Amino acid sequence: MHTFGDWWFFGMHALWWLFWAAILIAVFMLLRPTSAPQSRGTPLERLQHRYANGEISTEEYEERKNTLERDAAERR
Repeated sequence: MHTFGDWWFFGMHALWWLFWAAILIAVFMLLRPTSAPQSRGTPLERLQHRYANGEISTEEYEERKNTLERDAAERR
């Protein structure tokens, strides 16, 4: 007779569920969409891109644009 009884079966059953869950998680992690790398343009070009996509408001765009232009003029 088996000394482990039903517990041994339950343990093996749980291990198979964990194995298949790990496989599914790995597959989903490999197939998930990755974010596109940011363009390597100038800060002003990236700002214009964010504004064109509607990520920032007109006021925020103008404020940041003025800051970028002021900083660029100070470096010259």
